[in-house]
Amino acid sequence: MANSKSDYFGLSWIVSLILAIIPVTSWLCGAITRLMEGKIVAFIIRLVFGFTIVWILDLVFMIINKSIFRILPV
Repeated sequence: MANSKSDYFGLSWIVSLILAIIPVTSWLCGAITRLMEGKIVAFIIRLVFGFTIVWILDLVFMIINKSIFRILPV
């Protein structure tokens, strides 16, 4: 199995995708993940716009790139 980077707390891509589909868990997991990475601006943007634009971008990026939307470079 290839060594791939997962997004939500080290979970597999399929579990992260399921969590990204549900708006509440996507908002919560995305905000916590950004806070753990030390990306305060991304954390605040996710808190403010989490249920709208960022949620849709998370879904698109999770399906296409197998990675959640990154506002700031990794």
